[in-house]
Amino acid sequence: MSHLKPRDVAVALQLVLEPDATYRLLADLVGVSQGEAHNAVKRLTHARLVDPDTRSVNRQGLLDFLSHGVPYAFAADAGPDTRGVPTAHSAPPLADDFANAPAYVWPALNGTVRGQAVPPLYPAAPATARENPPLYEALALVDALRVGRARERSMALAHLRTRLHLRES
Repeated sequence: MSHLKPRDVAVALQLVLEPDATYRLLADLVGVSQGEAHNAVKRLTHARLVDPDTRSVNRQGLLDFLSHGVPYAFAADAGPDTRGVPTAHSAPPLADDFANAPAYVWPALNGTVRGQAVPPLYPAAPATARENPPLYEALALVDALRVGRARERSMALAHLRTRLHLRES
C-alpha cells in the first residue's frame, strides 16, 4: 500500500462532512476522479484514519495527523505575489481575525485576491471555494497549519477540533 497523498487529506475531511457519501459523490465533492476517491479511502484505511468496515473517520487521529503530520509531510512555503483564492488565515473562518496580515492565496486565474502564493494540497482545491465551501474552509484551516505562525496554527486547530466534533483535550 502506498503512502498518503495530499488529496487524501481532502477526502478525509469530506468524509467527516458527508459520512455516508458514495464514492461518486465523494469524488464530485472533492474534485477528484471516482478511482482517486476510492484509492484515497484505501490509503486512509491503511493509515488507520478511516475504519475499513464503516468508512467512519478516526477524528482524533485525523486531528493529530493534521496538526503534527501535514505541516511536515506536505510542507508549503509562501511564494511570490499572485492572483488567487484566499487560503490559510486569509480565508474564512480566520480572515476576520487576521484582516491586517499579508494575504495568502492558492494561485488561480479566476482568483479575486492578490497575495503570496501557497501551493494547494491538490489541483482541485481552489475550485472548492465556490463548489464546496465547507471543504474549502477546512482546507484553508489545514493551510494555516502548513504555513501559519503559532497564533494562526493555534486558532486553526481550535476550528478544526470543532469541525471534527472533538472536545478540548
